[in-house]
Formats: sequence, C-alpha cells, structure tokens
Amino acid sequence: MTDALPATLAAAVATVAEAVDHQFDRLLAVPDDPRADLYRAMRHAAIGGGKRLRPLLTVATADLFAVDRACSVLVGTAIEAIHVYSLIHDDLPAMDDDDLRRGKPTVHKAFGEATAILAGDCLHALAFEVLADPATHPDPFVRAELVMDLARAAGPSGMAGGQMMDLEAEKARFDLATVTRLQQMKTGALICAAVEAGAILGRVPPEGRVHLHGYARDIGLAFQIADDLLDAEGDEALAGKKLRKDGEAGKETFLSLLGVERAREQCRMLVDQAIEHLRSYGAEADVLRAIARYVVERDR
Repeated sequence: MTDALPATLAAAVATVAEAVDHQFDRLLAVPDDPRADLYRAMRHAAIGGGKRLRPLLTVATADLFAVDRACSVLVGTAIEAIHVYSLIHDDLPAMDDDDLRRGKPTVHKAFGEATAILAGDCLHALAFEVLADPATHPDPFVRAELVMDLARAAGPSGMAGGQMMDLEAEKARFDLATVTRLQQMKTGALICAAVEAGAILGRVPPEGRVHLHGYARDIGLAFQIADDLLDAEGDEALAGKKLRKDGEAGKETFLSLLGVERAREQCRMLVDQAIEHLRSYGAEADVLRAIARYVVERDR
C-alpha cells in the first residue's frame, strides 16, 4: 500500500502499521490449549494488511499534543480491534457473505463460521480491555472517556446502527439525507472516534475539539464516497475484496443518488473542508492533511 503514497504519509503508515501489528502479535499470542484456533483466527484478521487508517488518525492527532507514542499506539490498536471485529462479522453469510478480505480468505472461510463469530466477539472485548488497562494511560478519567467514546461509536448510535440501516437499504429506497446518516454512523463514527481519542489523550476539552470533529466528519464522508466510486470503478485485485456489490444488491449509495461526477466533486469538496478545519495548525498537522488528500486519491 505504501508504494502509492506520498513520502510523508507512506512513512507514517509504515510506522503505525508495524507498531499496531506488534501490539496485536503481543496481545494475541496463541495459547497451547483448545482456544488455539480462536487466537489464530483473530491473528488472521488483525495482523497484516489493511490501511490502518483509524490508528493512524489516533496517532497523528495525539502527536499534535505531544502525547507519548506508546500510549497513542495502544489506543489506536484498540480502535483497530473494533474495526477488525466489524469486518469479520460483516463478511459472514448472514451479512455480506464475502469470501475475500484484504487479499486473503475471510475468517469464516478459513476457520468456520462459529470461530469467526467468536473471533469478532473477542476482538470487541479486547478493545475495551486495552482502553481500561492502566498500562495504556495512567489517568483513570482519560481511560473512562476513551471507553465511553469508543462504545458510543461502535454501538447502535454508531457503527452497528449504521450496519443495521445498511441491511435495511436492500429493502427500502433511501434518499440522500438517509444515506448520509447511514454512512456517518457505519463508517464515520469510528473515524470520528479515532480522531477524538487523540484529542482525549491530549487532554483537549470538548469545546476545543470542534475543528478536529469537523475534520473527522468530513473525511469520514469523503472516505465513503471514495469507497462507492471504487466499488463501481475499482480493480478487485488491488482492492483485495469483491467489488460491485452495492449495485448488484440494489442499494442506494452516494454514487447512485449523485452520479459519478457529482459524487467525485463532493468528495473533493469534503477533503478541502477537512483540510480547512486544520488551519490553526502548522506543519505538525501535515500527516492529517495528507490522510485527507489520500482519501480521494486512493485506488483501494
């Protein structure tokens, strides 16, 4: 993935991806007992591949406030654990029924459905175990706020609720406002939580996070519009997963409602807005700006 990125962003992606893989390797050591396949399934899903967008956002935001990297990487790993659990469950036959994820067999194809469900459950639990651990941050109030924010982003008012709306989208005709809300919950909530986590670690009060929330909201929507464009126009070999699914399922998307050119224009506008939200920062926010530009330029 780093081959197609600007040098500054490529270096940041590689550093964070290596650090997150190291944490998953440490946290998911395979035991010598009947749980071994469960751990192997979690490792299959969590280690290697993926954009690591969410932990990168956490680390890059925390860097604005000189937060210890060891701390922000642990928090980013917890958020990535939630993301990976959601992918395992989304790929199940009862959901999207996918055979390929990140260029390799989905967890239920490699380990069976029952093990896949448990692997997702365990990654969900692991995320909150990491956030609640005093080793992640010494301040219990910071840890409690991190737990609360991620729980809200992952639950019925966030990612899981958005997934439920997405299932209903196969049976109903959604307008642009409803599709926008769906994607703000399904995709955007966890992206917002990743940025918010960096600000929480930096002990920024809620009223001081407005511009960062605006940045995260805009790149979350831009990311989903770019996903819709890739689903329609992308290369499955590069994407590492099956494409054209939304069109085949008859779902309304940003692309079906806006058309290709308007969707692409909206994506660029959101990226510009996101970067404008960072105007009060200098070079220390360059990685966040590069992430925003990558959202619209990526090919996978």
